[in-house]
Amino acid sequence: MIEPEPNPIMRLLRLISGALRPPRGLRRIAVALAFGAVCHAIFGLAVVAMIAAMFFGMSESLGTVPAPLSYLVNALLLIQFPLAHSILLTTRGGKWLLRLAPREHASTLMTTTYAIVASSQLLLLFALWTPSGVVWWRAEGGVFWLMCSLYTSAWLLLIKASYDAGAEVQSGALGWMSLMAKIKPVFPDMPTGGMFRVIRQPIYVAFALTLWTVPVWTPDQLAVAIVLTAYCLGAPILKERRFTARYGDRFAAYKARVPYAMPALHRRSSDDA
Repeated sequence: MIEPEPNPIMRLLRLISGALRPPRGLRRIAVALAFGAVCHAIFGLAVVAMIAAMFFGMSESLGTVPAPLSYLVNALLLIQFPLAHSILLTTRGGKWLLRLAPREHASTLMTTTYAIVASSQLLLLFALWTPSGVVWWRAEGGVFWLMCSLYTSAWLLLIKASYDAGAEVQSGALGWMSLMAKIKPVFPDMPTGGMFRVIRQPIYVAFALTLWTVPVWTPDQLAVAIVLTAYCLGAPILKERRFTARYGDRFAAYKARVPYAMPALHRRSSDDA
């Protein structure tokens, strides 16, 4: 009989508890705390930059590159995230990540290192974008509050989906907290609960929703929404190949039962507990 996995909050609390009572090892603890601080600082800045930039339809940002060079710079900022984000999840990308941390701790810190790189990419995109200065539509009155509600709801869905998938992995905490506790990182099992009962890719879908529920529309926002939505629909195909190799028949059964990105009107069978 397979022992049921702890629910996400209990799993996270156990990880935090271990990190708060680390075995001796001053250098190991210092490295863990340094990577954790950098990871969560950049992660937080990236989230704030994303929320703020898209709230204004990418019309407010720190980029000041003159046109037409700004079009090229913006395009590079836009494509660097999906390209590198996907490459770093490959075997070769993992080897590159190992070079970004002290050799003796690189494997343990890999999820933290990955989160640092991914968060830095998002921060660069949303903080350094150069606005075109063109605003097509700006919600007003009741429509503004409606769009704000939809935008907020999309972000809450993204938070919930990330929690269901494993907050410690999505935030990068798994690596540095495991190093603090001097244990091997324990990854969450294949997610099938919460929002993963409804669709197989709730994180990507929720992220796509944040792109299309903004109260201000500009050519900049449209470009960002189209490119990143295409990524959100295509990238999970590679993820599911990895899941097929890792979980085999379990994932095949889950895949046959739960739709990819659009909730089914009629459930085909009972979900996993």
